Amino acid sequence: MALTPLVFLISYTELFMPNQKIKTSAVGIVLEAFPNTLFKVQLEGDKGEILAYLAGKMRLHRIKVLIGDRVEVVLDEYGGKGRIIRRV
Repeated sequence: MALTPLVFLISYTELFMPNQKIKTSAVGIVLEAFPNTLFKVQLEGDKGEILAYLAGKMRLHRIKVLIGDRVEVVLDEYGGKGRIIRRV
């Protein structure tokens, strides 16, 4: 009886960057704007409301986010906060 080698499918990030966290993102609508580029965002699919801040590249290039805009948010692994990375 011949033994066949086991084939493991490992992604590039798991193989070469084991400490890299996988970030989850979601799309939502901006409900309210607060000072210091903080926003209250309603996530699509009834996932709730989170407090999100503007990403550094969006601040650097002075991209404006207004109430009612659809945005993509990278969620914090601990929950509750997120980072707005682009307007959709």
